[in-house]
Amino acid sequence: MYLADEAWPDLQSYFASESLALVPLGSTEQHGPALPESTDHVIAESLAREAARRTGYLCTPTVNIGVSPHHRQFPGTMWVSSDAFRSYVESFTRNLTYHGIDRVIYVNAHGGNVEELREVGRTLHGEDVCYAIEWMWDESIPDLVTDLFSQPGPHGGPKETSMLMHLTDLVHEDRLEDARDGGCVDIESDTTLTHHGARTFFDARENSENGVFGDQTDASAAKGERLFEAACEQLCELCDWLAARDPADLRPAQRV
Repeated sequence: MYLADEAWPDLQSYFASESLALVPLGSTEQHGPALPESTDHVIAESLAREAARRTGYLCTPTVNIGVSPHHRQFPGTMWVSSDAFRSYVESFTRNLTYHGIDRVIYVNAHGGNVEELREVGRTLHGEDVCYAIEWMWDESIPDLVTDLFSQPGPHGGPKETSMLMHLTDLVHEDRLEDARDGGCVDIESDTTLTHHGARTFFDARENSENGVFGDQTDASAAKGERLFEAACEQLCELCDWLAARDPADLRPAQRV
């Protein structure tokens, strides 16, 4: 069920029987020369909408702009501050609880949102408002990602490229070699990222001239379909697990 497509009497019926909502969140930011700036929010919305279709749970509209100042040097990247993002997500999550939702899954596809979403969840849980958890699609299927790609890249790599090949026709496949050759293929082997135990970089462009990592030429729509199906299955199982929890089990622990 997609919230924005429903009339209020139908949503009233949902809230009378269910208390879980899926909230997709992504970004609008550079993903190198071959991928659209919509990459993250396309992935998040596609997974959330499909999981909602398969399970019957509620999916809200997508948050398309996230915490992306570390990609600001590339044209078109949009971002909001961490404070603004946390405040916005917390506010609309409290709105959902007004209608009876007491458990929320933030279906996330942007690494820059992770810390902020977990902080919002911690705040809402600590105040006993609701149980809101962050879920990142590629972190739900790490073994498959490792099996499919030797250099998946943390950003704009073949895993995201494959997902976009499966979901859209927006990938510039004639630019995949340029994306690989102009970026950073193996960030794990980069010895300039830390010094004496301190992380010494802030922005993507400091590590990658074109803003992406990994070997984009290793992507395919077939691999994207495998990633999508596996991640969607994990999300559906998470929905069912969370929906089955007794409300008492989701409340904050008592003081010692």
